[in-house]
Amino acid sequence: MTGGALTAGVVVLLVSLGAVAGPLVGLSPWWLTVFVALGLGSLTLDAARYGGRGGHLLAEVLPGGQGRLRRIAIHEAGHALAASRDGLVVQRVLVGSLACLRAGVDSGGCTEFALPESVKLSAEDLRRWSRVLQAGMVAESLVYGGSVGGDDDRALLGRLWGLSGFDVATARMEQRRARREVEQDLRARRSEMEAEAERLLQAAPRFGRRPLP
Repeated sequence: MTGGALTAGVVVLLVSLGAVAGPLVGLSPWWLTVFVALGLGSLTLDAARYGGRGGHLLAEVLPGGQGRLRRIAIHEAGHALAASRDGLVVQRVLVGSLACLRAGVDSGGCTEFALPESVKLSAEDLRRWSRVLQAGMVAESLVYGGSVGGDDDRALLGRLWGLSGFDVATARMEQRRARREVEQDLRARRSEMEAEAERLLQAAPRFGRRPLP
């Protein structure tokens, strides 16, 4: 669910509750009008100022928000550790909607790498990128038993293999091989991965809390 959809859902829920419960508790219809106006205003503010991600920003400061951010941190820590092992340069790691919003990135978390010099990569370079780009999903799966993030990673990986001219069967075989390799590596380095995730989590900005340096 997108931030805008989440925010709209909250607004609709509150208005619906007001319409149902208002007469039961003697709430004036005037107050319902106020709630509707405030709800529409919040949607407008979210779209204008937060790019429709207000729902995610809210979710990260509510109870349970720490757990949401920790899952993102685990995902990004997987990328970072795999990149370190394979010699890919990490430019920055962002955890949480607020960090991404400040950076102008439409995401809940991301790891940015130095781009390759050519879009047509060698088989060995593609194997490296296959390990690194799948590492976030693998990290999530090791800790949580499954992955909810990684659509962008899969899409980028598919484009890299496609642009390099390899056939689909080879690309799929190599990506499966790379996933097994990175899973083996992160499983052996799980304590290091979780320590890195904790560091990223503590550095992640949230409304109402200053991140640790």
